[in-house]
Amino acid sequence: MTSLPTVQIPIDGVLDLHNFNPRDLKRLIPDYLAACQEQNISEIRIIHGKGTGALRDSVHAILRRQTQVKSFCLAPENRGSWGATLVYLISRETT
Repeated sequence: MTSLPTVQIPIDGVLDLHNFNPRDLKRLIPDYLAACQEQNISEIRIIHGKGTGALRDSVHAILRRQTQVKSFCLAPENRGSWGATLVYLISRETT
């Protein structure tokens, strides 16, 4: 089995899931949140697209299990509406 190359994504508080396989999200999202927390980024926008809502539901299920997540909600109209989720992290000092 040939391993795929590691993909480097910028840790800038925006995670666009359009180029990722849904099966990778269980690891990708927690890893990205941890990397943001290390960079003191406390607000993350996860772009999942509008579609049928299945990917959004998966993202929200993963977020509910993350201890570093303070809260999350759908983005306002000017930041992606129901095609994106805003995630607010607990600061590193309180974890």
